[in-house]
Amino acid sequence: MERIVGKSAPSFSMKTALGDGHDFGEVSLDTYKGKWLVMFFYPLDFTFVCPTEIAGYSKKYDEFKQAGADVLAVSTDSQYSHQAWINQDTSQGGVGKLNFPIASDLTKSVSRDYGVLIEEEGIALRGLFIIDPEGIVRYSVVHDLNVGRSVDETLRVLHALQAGGLCPVDWHPGEKML
Repeated sequence: MERIVGKSAPSFSMKTALGDGHDFGEVSLDTYKGKWLVMFFYPLDFTFVCPTEIAGYSKKYDEFKQAGADVLAVSTDSQYSHQAWINQDTSQGGVGKLNFPIASDLTKSVSRDYGVLIEEEGIALRGLFIIDPEGIVRYSVVHDLNVGRSVDETLRVLHALQAGGLCPVDWHPGEKML
């Protein structure tokens, strides 16, 4: 697969289920122009690991906003499936109301463009991309379906990228840079 970090983010346009569970919308890369974007792909709605991640990012959403970033979740399910999942009670496996939209990559083109599509299954790996305000991918991590991501690590990396210098291992805002 071709390297994506340091290059212009692949353009996209997708329908979304808004986090309120009532409305639908549309997003594109241009929607986030001038802001940092944390975009993460997950395999499927109504699964086991995914709701823990999505709820985790929603709980920390204000911290992303304070850092000048927005959050977008993406899977290959439809926006209608996303909406049903948002509205399903959390005790029954739903994700509940969210602070950001879930985008539908029903055509699988966005997952393919970002290098996370498992072609034979038609679902996305767990891929996370941090895109800067100019539309350049600054961070990418892709891994197996069974392991959830760390929201705190995503925030740490976002802050490190924004710091504009050399950040040593486990660096956090306010600490000395190299």
